[in-house]
Amino acid sequence: MFDAMYIGATGMQAQQMNVDTIANNIANANTSGFKKGRVSFSDLMVREAARSAQPVMDNDTGILGVSSRSGAGVGIASLSKQFDMGDIKKTDATFDIAVQGDGFFELTMPDGSRAFTRGGTFKINRDGMLATPAGYALKPGIALPENMKTMTIGSDGHVQVTVAGQSTPIDIGQLELVRFTSPSGLLAQGDSLYRSSEASGEPIAGKAGDENMGTLMQGYLEGSNVRMVDEMVNLMVAQRAYEASVKVVQASDEMLGMINGLRK
Repeated sequence: MFDAMYIGATGMQAQQMNVDTIANNIANANTSGFKKGRVSFSDLMVREAARSAQPVMDNDTGILGVSSRSGAGVGIASLSKQFDMGDIKKTDATFDIAVQGDGFFELTMPDGSRAFTRGGTFKINRDGMLATPAGYALKPGIALPENMKTMTIGSDGHVQVTVAGQSTPIDIGQLELVRFTSPSGLLAQGDSLYRSSEASGEPIAGKAGDENMGTLMQGYLEGSNVRMVDEMVNLMVAQRAYEASVKVVQASDEMLGMINGLRK
């Protein structure tokens, strides 16, 4: 049986994953805080194949030798997120907060675990805490008084509110941020949430304004980092690569047909 048919199939599968990733990037082009995904490829493990041994050049001696290994197609090496910043957009909404820098907001999940997000749309949850639209409270918790009239968040994360009957702002806490040594290793959870992993390293806590942490901008949102032109070019390249793999499978099928014809 032709190995080329199976190798071509791995190319089709890999490019299908690539197209799926690009499609997800395009679909989330207007999602606040969304980070685009990228697929990395690697050749599948080489295997011993004496029958297909091919002469290879030794880089040191320049002498042709014989390799007993051959490739077996392409596979997905990784599906990672790219965390370069998206555009900052002005919304004037009190509960919209953008991070201008590398930091992430830390959230307390219902099971007590931690999650992280760059999405800066918040609200007051049922417990009176500053939280994501899904109700996950920011860490450290910021409890907002029921009679709050205005809320101001400084670039360093200090939160001040004014309440009914008082004109002097009250300091109710300070938002903190975390950053990661290798954010591309974060595990996407959907809903613009991420969890840490061995690849990302443990979160490094700090305050807005600390080195490499970034500052906060109230009334702004970070858009996605998807560039439509780049995605369309990547889509066309992936389509061409998929077509090439299809042609390999078709050619292998035609060759098999020729072999079957010889037996008649």
